[in-house]
Amino acid sequence: MSDDGFDAGAMEDMGYDDTTRGGMATFGDPEDAQVNGINGAADPDTKMGGLEEAEERKQPQRQPNKERVTTPYLTKYERARILGTRALQISMNAPVLVPLDGETDALQIAIKELSQRKIPLIIRRYLPDGSFEDWSVSELITD
Repeated sequence: MSDDGFDAGAMEDMGYDDTTRGGMATFGDPEDAQVNGINGAADPDTKMGGLEEAEERKQPQRQPNKERVTTPYLTKYERARILGTRALQISMNAPVLVPLDGETDALQIAIKELSQRKIPLIIRRYLPDGSFEDWSVSELITD
C-alpha cells in the first residue's frame, strides 16, 4: 500500500486492467475486450486500426427528415429540458436576450425568454426509422 492509501495489488485482484484506450479503462481479460471491441485494438491480421476500423463498424449515419412528421407542439419534457438548459446558461453569465424587469432568477428569465420565443436552441427529435427532425424553439407552439 502506498502513502496515499491506494493499493494497486487489490485493484489487480479485482480483475482491473489499467490499460486505457481513448481515455476509457477496460475491466476484465484484455483478450475478451479486444474480441468484443471494447479497446478499439486492431485485429493483427488487418492493416486497419483505430479510426478506420471504427468507421467500418459504425452504423449508418442518421439523416434529417425531408418532411416533418412530428407535432409542432413543445412537449412538457422538451420544455423542462429547454428551460433547465437555458437557465444554466444564464446562470453561467450567458447574454440575456430579453429586457430584465428586475428579474434575478435564471429560471424566471428563461421562462420569459421562452414566452417571447427568444431562446436560441434547437430540439432534435429522433424517429424510429433512424432519421431525425430539428425544430427551433421559436418554431414550436408553447401554449
